Amino acid sequence: MSELFRVEGLSKSFGGLAVSREIDLAMNAGDRLALIGPNGAGKTTFVNLVTGQLRPSSGRVVLNGEDVTGLGAVRRVRKGLVRTFQVTRLFSDLTPEEHVTLTVLQRLGRATRIIGRFRGDAEVSAEVESLLRTLGLLDVARRKVGEIAYGQQRLLEIAIALALKPKVLLLDEPAAGVPSTETPRIEQALEHLPPSLAVLMIEHDMDLVFRFARRVVVLAAGEIIFEGLPSDVAANEKVREAYLGNYAHARRVA
Repeated sequence: MSELFRVEGLSKSFGGLAVSREIDLAMNAGDRLALIGPNGAGKTTFVNLVTGQLRPSSGRVVLNGEDVTGLGAVRRVRKGLVRTFQVTRLFSDLTPEEHVTLTVLQRLGRATRIIGRFRGDAEVSAEVESLLRTLGLLDVARRKVGEIAYGQQRLLEIAIALALKPKVLLLDEPAAGVPSTETPRIEQALEHLPPSLAVLMIEHDMDLVFRFARRVVVLAAGEIIFEGLPSDVAANEKVREAYLGNYAHARRVA
């Protein structure tokens, strides 16, 4: 697999407080990587640095061989680096179909088109239907977002991200706030992501992490303290002390 994404020596300080320290990380096409760590470890700061919401104090971000450190968030999205957020950012009066359609039209440079006419465009309609089917949202496609379950709203955010045709997708806590009864929907959607897509997921649900990830990176106090296989992370003493605690012990006993 070819390397799609790399950060080198990525650091960020606010005043005298270092929140990201010399982070090195790379992802290939098809990677499924989980970034975990305690609250305050710097995970969201890392994502904000990578996606252009924050400027690093030092280091660089490379996407598909191109240094994008100096580019803003919108230009990084256009080059294939897309994220979701911890808290939903949807319009409650629009439907899932309308959300995804607007995103596809924006990607195609046709966002000024009146949305009510999009059904006459077979290509756009087919893409929207395919995305909604992949994310299990066809049955609620024309219901207002404010009327659908929160887990379905999180799935819609992933559908919107996929509509931007990313090469690298950063999922910032996709299961945050989702009732446990709806978590399987998130897992099923993750299983059906394009196989060539590189996916980095931040998540506190350790069961979801260990089922999703082929590789795990642990961040603590802004530094990477572990990178390796999911089967090895729970046995690492530094990780147990910094984060996993009783969860790691339970997995070892099991």
